[in-house]
Amino acid sequence: MGELHKLDNQSQLIVAIKTNDSVALKALYISNYAKIESLVLSNSGTKEDAKDVYQDAFIVVWNNIKNNTFIPLNESAIQGYLYTIAKNKWMDIIKSSRFKKTKSTYEEKSFAYKSDEVHEDDSSNEKMKATMDAFKNLGEPCKQLLTSFYYEKKTLKDIASALNIEENTVRNKKYRCMEKLRTMVLPQKT
Repeated sequence: MGELHKLDNQSQLIVAIKTNDSVALKALYISNYAKIESLVLSNSGTKEDAKDVYQDAFIVVWNNIKNNTFIPLNESAIQGYLYTIAKNKWMDIIKSSRFKKTKSTYEEKSFAYKSDEVHEDDSSNEKMKATMDAFKNLGEPCKQLLTSFYYEKKTLKDIASALNIEENTVRNKKYRCMEKLRTMVLPQKT
C-alpha cells in the first residue's frame, strides 16, 4: 500500500519512473488501466484494443518523463497526461479508414469518462514490464522510428522527408515496428 501512496506525490513518481522503480511503475500502470479500458470499450473497442492503446500511451509517457519533455504541474498531472495520450490515440484509430471498414456500424460518439474500480491484474503488471524490456531490445531503426513518432511528435510526413522515403513506407515501417514490439510482449497463441 506504501507504493500506491507514492503515486499521490508526483515528484516521487517522477523519480520512480526515471529510476525504473518496477513496483511504482506497476502501481501507476494498474491504477490507470481501468479508465482507459472503460474509454475504449464504451467507444467501439475491445479489451485487446484497450491493452494495445494503453501500452502505446504508457511508453510515450514513460519516455517523455525520462527525457524531461513532460513536467507535471499538479498532483494528478501524470495520470491526466496518460489518459489524454491514450484517448487521442484511440480517437485516431477509430477515425482511421481501416477501423471504419472493420467496424462499419460504428457511430461517432462523444468520449465519456467512466470511473471504474481499479482491477489489479497480474497480466497487466507483466505486460508493462515486458513492454519496457521489449522496447529496449528493439532494433535501432525501430527504436529510432518509434521515438521520432511518439516521443519527438514528428509526423509521418516529416519522418519520410528526413529519411528520403515515401510516407506510406514510413507508415508501413511504423506498423511493422509496433507489430514486432507486440510480438515480443504478447504471448504467442498456440
